[in-house]
Formats: sequence, structure tokens, C-alpha cells
Amino acid sequence: MNLRFFCRDRAPSSGSGHVPFLKKFTSKEIKKATDGFSMILGSDSHGTVYKARFSDGLVALVKKRAHHQQGKDTFYRELQLLARLHHRHLVRLRGFSEGHDSFLVFDHMGNGSLKEYLRDPLRTPLNWRTRLQIAIDVAAALEYLYYFCDPPIYNVSINSNYILLDEDLAAKLSDVGFKASNLKHNNLHDSSEDENNQRRRDVVFQFGVLILELITGQSLGDEGEVVQWVQESGFGYSMHKMVDADLGDSQDSRELKSLVVVARLCTRVGNERLISIPQILRYLQGKVEP
Repeated sequence: MNLRFFCRDRAPSSGSGHVPFLKKFTSKEIKKATDGFSMILGSDSHGTVYKARFSDGLVALVKKRAHHQQGKDTFYRELQLLARLHHRHLVRLRGFSEGHDSFLVFDHMGNGSLKEYLRDPLRTPLNWRTRLQIAIDVAAALEYLYYFCDPPIYNVSINSNYILLDEDLAAKLSDVGFKASNLKHNNLHDSSEDENNQRRRDVVFQFGVLILELITGQSLGDEGEVVQWVQESGFGYSMHKMVDADLGDSQDSRELKSLVVVARLCTRVGNERLISIPQILRYLQGKVEP
């Protein structure tokens, strides 16, 4: 699998009203496209999320931002940084609207969230190969955000609610943002670096939980029974009991074991994780892909 990673360029040095690559929508257009803000899909760590249908046929996801939460300059800085992200496993920012409330306009994904897809009994269940590829897609996006962006981006949620699936069932991360330290400085202070290190460890843990969710088809919390199970010494003997019944016998036992090993390493409790995002990606590509 040939993966390409790049940012469009380095982050700008300061916020401004000019935002390249993005379309500016009016508040009236946003209100009309969301049917008076009635087409609510849910909320993420940054605000309310709406489905929108614009007059030119564009179907999009619209996320609400309030200026009082971050300030106008910080909002523009975030826009400039998000506009420069370019990766096939990130939901693309298409435009924005500013006013008393500000909005970010993203591409809409035809198959909704991974959580919706796994829970919907009317959809064809995701097969084993697709679930493996979703794990690889997410790891590839994280590697790009951590190691190929300037500044690196650590504020991201790895949760089935925020992993969207396009028409080909490719996974795309949708909950990506910036901490104040990222928005103000390229060179982070020690305290910020400590916070980012902790955030990386947290995301590795979340990735392990995601893998278990792909295997079991169940929603899992950080302290869920399955998370505890995978840390037990005899977990290998009961592994087949945890597999999503919708998979039938389609999974490969070698691949299943490899994926569970990754989940075990990611969710191990301790001050330091034993595996990093690049290691996860290379491991999955080497052990899982043909």
C-alpha cells in the first residue's frame, strides 16, 4: 500500500482574515443549508455538528464554533492550520463562516461514522479485511498529524463517533483541533511538550480501544471489560469468544492475533507505552496486509 504524506506548507506566523484554500460562507447560507440549524448530527469535543445541504448541491458537515470560546484571532489561526492539512484519511475542511458564531464546513462522508455503521442492523456488516484497513487508515492519519505537520497536531480523538467512512469505506478522522500552545508558537515550551507527550500516550490507548471495537463490534469504554480482558495472561485462549458474530468465520486467525497483540500493547497501563504510532502502522502493514 503506497501512502503519501505532506502538509501544503509550513504554518503561518500569525492570524489574519485571509485564509487560502477555503470558501467563505455567509451566516445566512449556513442557516439555510442546515434548515435553521435543525439538522443536528451530534456534538464533538469542539461544538455542535450539523448536516448541511447548500444551494449549489454541496452536502457537508458544519461544526459550530463560538468566538467567546477562543477569540477571533485564534479562530483564524486554526483555520489557517486546518486548511493546510492534506491527507486522504482526514476529513477535508471546505470553508468557514464568521460572525457572532463561527462555523467550519467539512466534506460529508456518505457512510457516516464507524459507530453508526457497526450498530446499524440494516447495513451490510463490515468484513474482516475492511476492519483491518480501517485500523491502518487511522494509524496513517495519526502518523501524518504527528510527524509530517508543522506544528505537530496532537489534539485528536480516536473514537468510532469521529471516524467517518466514505463511499468506499475508507476511514477519515474528523475530530482534529489545536491547543492554544500550538496556535501561538511553533516552538513549544517544556510544559507544553509534557502535555503533548501525555496526549500521544492517550491517543495510543484510544487506538487500542478502537481495535478492540473493530474486533468485537461493541462500544468500549477505557475501563471496559474487554480492555481488562486483553491484559490478562490467558486472553489468547478465549480470543475467539470476543469476535463480532457478524464476522462469521471470515477472519484470519493469524491476522486476528496480530491485531489483538497491538491492542494489548496500546492499552497496557504504565507511564510509557511500549509501541508508537509509526510502529503500529508498520506492524499492521507488515503483518496484516498481503
